[in-house]
Amino acid sequence: MKTMAAGQFKVHCLKVMDEVQSKRQAVLITKRGKPVAKLVPVEQEKDDIFGFLKGNIVSPAFSPEEWGDLY
Repeated sequence: MKTMAAGQFKVHCLKVMDEVQSKRQAVLITKRGKPVAKLVPVEQEKDDIFGFLKGNIVSPAFSPEEWGDLY
């Protein structure tokens, strides 16, 4: 895990956040040599293969016009 002083983090905050996101590696932020915070990447949401079922199940997903000749 990368360690960074709070002053350096303040100066390079956006760059550090981008790096944490892209490398998926946490950064420990210190103040006077003592850990005060940890910046960690957000857990990526997994795709739900059944996500399309979360909509309105009372009405059809497509209108007759959208179905065209298949209706």
